[in-house]
Order: sequence, then C-alpha cells, then structure tokens
Amino acid sequence: MSAALFLVGAGIPVRLLERGAGPHDDPRAATYHPPTLEMLEPSGVTAELHRRGIVTRRWQYRDRAAGLVAEFDLGVLDGDTPYPYRLQCEQHKLVAMMQSRVAASPLAEIRHGSEVIAVAQDADGVTVTTAGPEGECVHRGRYLIGADGGRSLVRKSQGIGFEGFTWPERFLVITTPFDFEPLGLAYSTYTMDPVEWFATFKIPGEDGRGLWRCVFPTDPQIEEAQLLDFGAAREKLAAALPRGAPYEVVHTNLYAVHQRVATRYWERRVFLVGDAAHVNNPLGGMGLNFGIHDAHNLAARLARVWHGEPGDALFAQYDRQRRTVAEQFLQAQTIANKQTLEERDPARRALRQAEMARIAADRELSRKYLLRTSMIEGLRAAAAIA
Repeated sequence: MSAALFLVGAGIPVRLLERGAGPHDDPRAATYHPPTLEMLEPSGVTAELHRRGIVTRRWQYRDRAAGLVAEFDLGVLDGDTPYPYRLQCEQHKLVAMMQSRVAASPLAEIRHGSEVIAVAQDADGVTVTTAGPEGECVHRGRYLIGADGGRSLVRKSQGIGFEGFTWPERFLVITTPFDFEPLGLAYSTYTMDPVEWFATFKIPGEDGRGLWRCVFPTDPQIEEAQLLDFGAAREKLAAALPRGAPYEVVHTNLYAVHQRVATRYWERRVFLVGDAAHVNNPLGGMGLNFGIHDAHNLAARLARVWHGEPGDALFAQYDRQRRTVAEQFLQAQTIANKQTLEERDPARRALRQAEMARIAADRELSRKYLLRTSMIEGLRAAAAIA
C-alpha cells in the first residue's frame, strides 16, 4: 500500500492486488521511526498518525532483576529530523490510512480478494495471474512490485534466493490493557534477562485508551496451544512484572522469527520490497519501516523511468542501496538487539549495561547511537551508494 501511495503521488497509474478482503487487523508492527514519518508526510498520513497514535520520545533498556539500565531521549535528534521520536500506532490502521488515499486517486485500482498464483515477464511487461471468488484473472503491466511477504510467490517466480536463518524459538505476543507506565516503564522498553528477556510497548488500541504488547521468547518444545493459553499468559506477565493481582489478557499471538535477505531485489521488470525482500526479528521496530523505505526509494526511480529515463542503472542502484543496508544495518542491528537482551555471560552483560548507561548520559554519544537505531544512519549510508 505504501508503494501504491508513493507511485500515485508521482503520477503513475497502479493496480494493487491483495489476497485478503481488507487490511489484516491481527497484532503486527506498530512503531514508526523518524525517516518513515518524513516519507509519509506529503500524503497527509503522518498528520493522521499523530492524531491517532502515541508519540514516544524516550525508550528504555532495563534488567529483569536490577531495573532501569538506560533511558534514551530521542530529542537529541532534533537537529537531524523534524520528528525526533518514535510514533506508535497499529499497522492495520496505517494501511487503512494509506488505502483511503490510494483509493481516492483516479490513477489507482485496488483489487481485494486477488491472490497472485503466477508471474511471467517478457521484454515489454509483466503478466500476473490471480485467483479469487470469480475465478482466475490475468493482469498486464509494465512493472511488478512484489510486496507479498516472507513466502513471496513473486520472489520465487523469479528464482531469487532468500538467504539467512530462522531462530529456534518463536516469539509470543501478549496484549493487555494494564498500564505499565506507573511501574516506571517507558512506552517502548526492552528488558534483559539471560533466561527470559521481554519487550513491552504501548499502542492506542481500538478505543484510543491504550493497550500494551509484551513480547517474550518461548521454549521450542512447548506446544502452541499451551503458549497461547490466556491463563499461561497471565502467569508469564505476573512473573515478569509482579503487581499482586491477576493481569487481564485480551490477545495472544505466536510467530516464527527469521533473519533473511533476498539475493537480489530486481529482476528486469520485477522488484521486491518489504518482507518479500528481507525479514528480521521485531526488536527495535525496524521491519515495517524498512519496507516503507524500500517502497519510497523504488517509487522515485520508477517515476523517473516512467517519464523517460533509462531504467537499468537506476534499478541496479536500488538493488545495491537497499540490499546493502538490509544486510549491514537492518540484519546487523536486529540481531544485535536480540543478543543484547539474552546475553548469558554475567561479565559481558554488566559491561554492556555500563556502556549503555554511559551512552545514554552523554548527548553526543546518545545522538550517534540513536541515529543508527532510528534508521537515519542507514538511509544516509544507502544514499551514499552510487
């Protein structure tokens, strides 16, 4: 949807093919970093996100036993971005915001209930076959952007590899209306522990009163039904954040976690963005943002080609820029985030925590660190790749 939004904004006609009947409303990503807010600003989406979301200026690292380790103030980025904070709002709401704008454009056509089942390209364009309630349908266009997730049929149709690995443990997400802020937690908090780390962050919820999502690693040997059980979830929350009363649980979700990058993002007239091009663990809230950054980069290049520029050099640069930073920034940072939370060696954990506290207390050190974790540094590095 973000690719469609950027393309119609550049005056390019698009047809969006979506397997689902509408935006997914199950718990997915909910964190937007400063560069993403900048990219979405011209469409009006950023203003709407501010009306419906939660601004998070500070985030924390904590230790499960010792408490607060470091609190980072994104305000130190006020000279680097007009949005020196994170903004938290559920992904399905973002998609709906973008969809309303795309659907209003005379250049756009959105077809829900259209599952892509075949892709073929030739010298002049791309042919896509979809299946839906009315049977099979054939679509034709000059270019195809595959934004169809980690199991991308578009990627597979072009024989593109997807290299990396899958973590042995699945991640459990528990959603509760309990407010953790009075317990000292920031709206985005990562808690270290050698046995069971966890992460907590606040989202608006459907009524705007706020919910908290809590992410835990799980034992691969435990059955899915047991992990998703609300009673077990209440026990897990009580052990992690004791409060003397039972927690209310409104949702649980369990998912496998991968770290993979496509071997190339471009095959003549077919492109990959988002999870079709890269997948990573959610710690740091980078995956959704990175996909939007892919779409923004690619849409600008397609606009230039649409208006007459030769495409090969532009598209090859898209591949170099986005794939390089996916490997060097997205994968490296999210893997490091997980390893930091689960560090088992007491000496290394103590050294790392002391270093975090030192960085958070120093404005310039904090700024350099936050430039990376807020994805500004990665975008600057990508722009420098010729």
